[in-house]
Amino acid sequence: MQIPQRPGISQVHTGMKVVDRDGKEVGTVELVKMGDPQAATTDGQQPGRSPGFVPVLSDVFGHAEPDLPPALAARLLRTGFVKVDGRGLFARDLYVAPEQVARIEDNVVHLSTDGGSLAKES
Repeated sequence: MQIPQRPGISQVHTGMKVVDRDGKEVGTVELVKMGDPQAATTDGQQPGRSPGFVPVLSDVFGHAEPDLPPALAARLLRTGFVKVDGRGLFARDLYVAPEQVARIEDNVVHLSTDGGSLAKES
């Protein structure tokens, strides 16, 4: 059995399962964006375009991450965030702030909140 790790989105990676405080699965990690909480602005903190020939879908459709109301998006760009691919065919993506990560154990991100209180994609 793995010893629980201290919370921190730097330990989260794409593909990890995400469960809420009650153990209910809310989805799978799609993207991890590290932030700079000391930054005065969000300039230069948008996830960049992928190198290479094929553009990222968000570049094609013209929206940036996180796809949230401006004030919340700015806060998450500064602090960092985890984008979770919601469960189900028509589920919207969810955004987890660093302080909402309770622990990381056995390749699972355990949240300190219920899934219904997470920010949802616009």
